[in-house]
Amino acid sequence: MVMSIVCGDPEEIRAAGARDSKKLTPAKRESVAKLIKERFNCRIRVISVPEINTWMETRTINELEEKVALELISCSDGDVYVDSFDVNPARLSALLSNSSGKRVICMHRADETVPAVSAASVISKVERDRIIKELTKTYGNMGSGYPSDPVTIGFLRRSIREGSDLMPIVRKNWKTYRRLLAENAEKKLF
Repeated sequence: MVMSIVCGDPEEIRAAGARDSKKLTPAKRESVAKLIKERFNCRIRVISVPEINTWMETRTINELEEKVALELISCSDGDVYVDSFDVNPARLSALLSNSSGKRVICMHRADETVPAVSAASVISKVERDRIIKELTKTYGNMGSGYPSDPVTIGFLRRSIREGSDLMPIVRKNWKTYRRLLAENAEKKLF
């Protein structure tokens, strides 16, 4: 998982090409990310799968995202906008504001409307894509890593069937992974 913060003037950030990362081609994301990193105060935090798995033995993924968000918010001097990872943005705004001592505004789809969040979305996506590309050197084509990707599902099914150790790259509590493990175990029974 990759989380980022970008600080700067919203108009300048938008002028640098920041948009919702899903609406940019990979090549355009790369060039926009480079420009954003050159011009603005940016921080990127990569949360590894082993870190997530260890954390989730006693806490939730949302609590981990809160912890990392607070680390990133500490880099900002002004108001902070967050693409809400909580179903209740007002609750998350209050929690992050109270914990950070800063004004934090959380909203769903902030990456579509708030330039700094769009920029953070772009640099996070570029970093995530770089990590996936590195992992393919070891694990082969695993697709995008998203549950909607048939290549990813095929990779997981094959790896589970072959007994591959996926703990360095797959969250053990990921619903998709657990569902595929259960399917594989069921097939072995028959």
